[in-house]
Amino acid sequence: MTTSDPLHTPAPERVAVVTGGSRGIGRAVSLQLARDGLAVVVNYTRDAASAEETVKVITADGGRAIAVRADVADEHAVTALFDRAEREFGGVDVVVNAAGHLALSPVADLDLSALDEMHRTNIRGAFVVAQQAARRLRPGGSFLGVSTSVVGTQFPAYGAYVASKAAVESMTLILARELRGRDITVNTVAPGPTATDLFLDGKTPEEIERLAKTPPLERLGTPEDIARVAAFLTSPAGHWVNGQVLRANGGMV
Repeated sequence: MTTSDPLHTPAPERVAVVTGGSRGIGRAVSLQLARDGLAVVVNYTRDAASAEETVKVITADGGRAIAVRADVADEHAVTALFDRAEREFGGVDVVVNAAGHLALSPVADLDLSALDEMHRTNIRGAFVVAQQAARRLRPGGSFLGVSTSVVGTQFPAYGAYVASKAAVESMTLILARELRGRDITVNTVAPGPTATDLFLDGKTPEEIERLAKTPPLERLGTPEDIARVAAFLTSPAGHWVNGQVLRANGGMV
């Protein structure tokens, strides 16, 4: 007769929900968390093909993942997203809110419809996802928001975008304190210039080169750079970090 050895009992599978998980930083986070052994719910809004491709890459490597469509600003859709995660995988341990919208313009010239769209995703969406995370995360879990280092660098033309991301940063410590006693961490990663479609769109080669030279490391970040930070902050190894905004930007001020 054999008995189980508690020292060698496999740890329960951890489950992650990654919003905006089909492209850019979100995709890199989805892939990294899957490599680390988490089952991943890859959320997307419009690009189903990219979401399914991300899932295909994860499952081909032996991981478990599903793609689920949901507009992060729609509380009913986000509730259904978390319901699906719980039905498929049994619960939620990690939430990374990588969904975001960017529109660049001087304050004087910004179309207010662009402002409304950006704030709908970046503020309302961040709040809706955080609300569900606060309700659903299991003990030992983590919520990670995504901001931008431009909150600190204050580049021209980023006024509306920075206003939306500053809201994400302001919520971080408050939510961490509200979850006192639940063994759940809340942090935000604030990338510097990162070579994603969202960042590169509309910029000239000269602008990209100038921004790449800004950090002391003299290069753009990669989505994988940010994904590794996200993986640490949401892992058991990073669980003593709580209520913090981490600027992952290669040394920009």
